[in-house]
Amino acid sequence: MRLLLLEDDELLGEALRDYLRAEGHEVDWLTRLGALLPAQHLDYDLLLVDWRLPDGSGLDWLKGLRRAGVMTPALMLTARDLLVDRLEGLDGGADDYLVKPFAPEELVARARAVWRRHQGAGSSQRQLGPVWLDLAARRVTRDGQPVTLTAREWALLETLGSRAGRIVPRTELEQRVLCQDAEVQSNALEVHVSSLRRKLGRDCIETVRGLGYRMPAQR
Repeated sequence: MRLLLLEDDELLGEALRDYLRAEGHEVDWLTRLGALLPAQHLDYDLLLVDWRLPDGSGLDWLKGLRRAGVMTPALMLTARDLLVDRLEGLDGGADDYLVKPFAPEELVARARAVWRRHQGAGSSQRQLGPVWLDLAARRVTRDGQPVTLTAREWALLETLGSRAGRIVPRTELEQRVLCQDAEVQSNALEVHVSSLRRKLGRDCIETVRGLGYRMPAQR
């Protein structure tokens, strides 16, 4: 998933960003509302929003998104643990509410649950011959047997699988899968594609020369 993390605590924000990236997600981490692009330019699968930020309220910002018709799912992160606060957060447009301190594993699990509810359980599943992919549960099997993937292999499969039948540009895959890591080799994307083909079969990913890659539609 492509995530926006709004968190002004430097230690927590850095730790969450690194953990989420290690889990295969692309993360933009910002500490202030003023650093955000206008709402119509937001392009994320999920928002992770701290309630209290140095230059305003994350909840008020989220309410503004909802009024503008932006329905990107959001998970509120806050130390405010009273029932009245939770109700205000949920009524204000948050899809879930996580009280600090929390384990990063719980954040990831809740993020997946929010995304799954938003997408719908049926739309998260793909089948390609002997390969069965459940994007929401982050599981993939071949001939009924679990397949173990690295974080980047999963990020690649998740990006292609969520748009099965459509070409995903190479530049977008590099941004989402490699997270703009300057240290990776120039052929890193091809290496991950080749690895997925070895694990899932050559037909699982199609190369569209000059454009990008495509995972065939369900069949």
